[in-house]
Amino acid sequence: MTIKVRDYEVRLTRTKEERQQVRQLRYNVFCLEENAYASEEQKNLGEEYDSYDTYADYMAVFHNNKIVGTYRIIDRDAAEKMGGFYTESEFNISKIKKVKGNIAEMSRACVDAEYRENGLVMRLLWAGLCEYVVKRKVVILFGVPSWVGTKTAASAQAISYLYYNHLSPLHLRATVLKENLDPSIDPRLTQMNILPRIFVDEEEARKQMTPLIKGYLRLGATFGRGIFIDKSFGTYDAFVMVQTKNIDKTYQKHFAGSENAFDEFGVKEGPLQILGKIIMSPITGTAKALHAFAQIFMREDADDIEYKDEKESDSQE
Repeated sequence: MTIKVRDYEVRLTRTKEERQQVRQLRYNVFCLEENAYASEEQKNLGEEYDSYDTYADYMAVFHNNKIVGTYRIIDRDAAEKMGGFYTESEFNISKIKKVKGNIAEMSRACVDAEYRENGLVMRLLWAGLCEYVVKRKVVILFGVPSWVGTKTAASAQAISYLYYNHLSPLHLRATVLKENLDPSIDPRLTQMNILPRIFVDEEEARKQMTPLIKGYLRLGATFGRGIFIDKSFGTYDAFVMVQTKNIDKTYQKHFAGSENAFDEFGVKEGPLQILGKIIMSPITGTAKALHAFAQIFMREDADDIEYKDEKESDSQE
């Protein structure tokens, strides 16, 4: 399904050419702007990619036939084909992988520099992501949002705030893989409680958060324990997890009519079971579920949303 707002649209890429555009955008953002490592082959192609792109889905925002924002999504089936998730190179996610049902990793989120002041692009990516959740019956989304740089002290307020207020429940908590750090990185730098709780100021913490991390918090996200310093990519990464059923209750009530509208997409305490139904109350039917998810993020643009069902291409790399 394509979600359109005026001359913007969000959907999964369908062709090799569109997937190439995604990787070119990633190269411009991560390698040229943020100085992430690029091989000679990547420099010659002007594309950023790794082995996890082979079976990944690309969610993309299009404006005048140009891709201006993107997310890479890897669900359980794709991860099994590739031998695991990208996140597993930085965090132990064994507890999450034991959950029954579909899980999906979000990564490589970026927006074209010319469109970053336009909040619509990021909101469209969120709407597209939630459509993906409904159609693929995803019960947990996770990923590694990053800060640019390698000095975690620069974000001490934000990191400490997440540690004291938003750690994931123990039965689903991911933990940093210190053994996978570059040998030059002191493992003690992975700790999140950089500041004592009494010195943590929420206002200052939020100033240090990236827009993406703020967005995850608005969704009701929780965070794993530890920060991974990715020297080759020039970032330090947190682990974020969103249980679909925990998407902020205020959003649910306002757009779906009930603060428990999405409870059937969830991990249950005790034996982990997924009800696995798209039919929800008061939302009846997949189309209305998709519409409600999209409206959560579009806010003032909600009246301009259009939906178009189109057959997706199987074209990959």
